[in-house]
Amino acid sequence: MAKRLRIVPANEATWEDVQAVFGARGDAARCQCQRYKLGWTARHEMSRDELCFRLHDQADCGHPESDATSGLVGYVDGEAAAWCAIESRPNYPNLTQTVWRGRAENPDDAHVWSVTCFVVRVGYRRRGITYEMARAAVDFARSRGAAALEAYPMITSPDHVITWGELHVGAVKVFTAAGFREILHPSKRRYVMRIDF
Repeated sequence: MAKRLRIVPANEATWEDVQAVFGARGDAARCQCQRYKLGWTARHEMSRDELCFRLHDQADCGHPESDATSGLVGYVDGEAAAWCAIESRPNYPNLTQTVWRGRAENPDDAHVWSVTCFVVRVGYRRRGITYEMARAAVDFARSRGAAALEAYPMITSPDHVITWGELHVGAVKVFTAAGFREILHPSKRRYVMRIDF
């Protein structure tokens, strides 16, 4: 997969490619990567057009000269296949209390970045793309001056059914493979993982 997968900052991708990954229906299409920016209630009160407008503005698609974007886009053989949301942590004001329980750290520290979401397009799933996207996220955050990168994945096990869409945060094993370490295990299935640069 690695030889066929090309990953670029979303500002270097087209809006059409980002929307090809998100699709026209389902959780990703309805969310437009706004869950951790707006919160559950506000996000559900907005139309899909409003949510798309917000993501379009945040990703800054089609502007490769821009130094600001909100994600990465993965291409398999030239076809847009995956999205990874990654930004400075304060850009996600609605990370749940679960990821803060027991921590004294300032959530508004702009030097700490967060990976909050993966979307893999139908037809490209179960190919290990999220592993490559997580590794690219590490390189991207480091290149943009982050002091650390966090993720908030879930543990998966063969005997536990995970509702489709619930694993948008990624699996623990994906971030372990990318060099993250566990810093908190705030709930039965949720982990807070981090890599310091």
